Amino acid sequence: MTQTLDSHTIECWRKAGRIAARCREWARGAIQPGVTVRSVLEGVEALMREDGGQPGFPAQSSRNQVAAHYCSSPTDELCYESGDCVKVDIGVHVDGYVADTATTVDLSPDGRWEMLISASSDALAAAITLVEPDLPVERIGAAVERTITDAGFQPVRNLTGHGLARWKVHTPPQIPNYGERGGGRLQAGSVIAIEPFSCTGRGIITERGRAEVFMMVQPPKRAKGLDRDLLKAIASWRGLPIARRYFSEFDPAVLEDTLSKLARQGALMRFPPLTERDGVMVAQTEHTLFLGPDGVEVLTA
Repeated sequence: MTQTLDSHTIECWRKAGRIAARCREWARGAIQPGVTVRSVLEGVEALMREDGGQPGFPAQSSRNQVAAHYCSSPTDELCYESGDCVKVDIGVHVDGYVADTATTVDLSPDGRWEMLISASSDALAAAITLVEPDLPVERIGAAVERTITDAGFQPVRNLTGHGLARWKVHTPPQIPNYGERGGGRLQAGSVIAIEPFSCTGRGIITERGRAEVFMMVQPPKRAKGLDRDLLKAIASWRGLPIARRYFSEFDPAVLEDTLSKLARQGALMRFPPLTERDGVMVAQTEHTLFLGPDGVEVLTA
């Protein structure tokens, strides 16, 4: 079914895309050996706010075998190191309309991850050339898989691209990174994110480590005993993903108690880091696209 976006909606998405692209390129230059991951993530979010956006999800930067969802804690002192393969994944919203983009930086002294990174970025380029209304998403996945395997690597098979909607980062359709049958078709008027992950391993990721990214999925069943001001602060994100470091003004013990109770009630989802096996390197490239009346528009170019 074709959907029509009004001028305010598409201009918000375009602005979010421009801000996200600027933040991505700033991060590319800021990521250097010895720099703390947290300083880059906080710098990205400060820049997007200066430009009139807000985080569509917490900025994340995952190294080496960690494919996604590494988000610094409020006290994280982890530094980038020489030899790292560094992803940075950025979401910006303007009035709830989220643009999502990612890139990978090679911190090796000899450029050893450049072919891996190119496999991901070339796969994204190949996918974008196919995008049109009514296209089966399996064709995108097949193009991504073919490009990455032809380069001698594997796609990450259990991470996907996705649709975007107001106040929602992940909506149908899922856009696979391999030639999986089924999955629906692209719709005219939709906004989607395509994000090929290439890796030196089998391409299967699992959750590992402490979650720093969370998302409220429903109101708490029992609010009694929970800090009202903290609940109000969490609710102000309107269901978008959040991070611990967004609530530094609250007592850490109160924050942990609240997060734990909300998770036990099923009101809050946790998103731990997503990792391949130790020693495997993962690269990611991502753009947000609008399937508009005048053709496909890459909002985060």
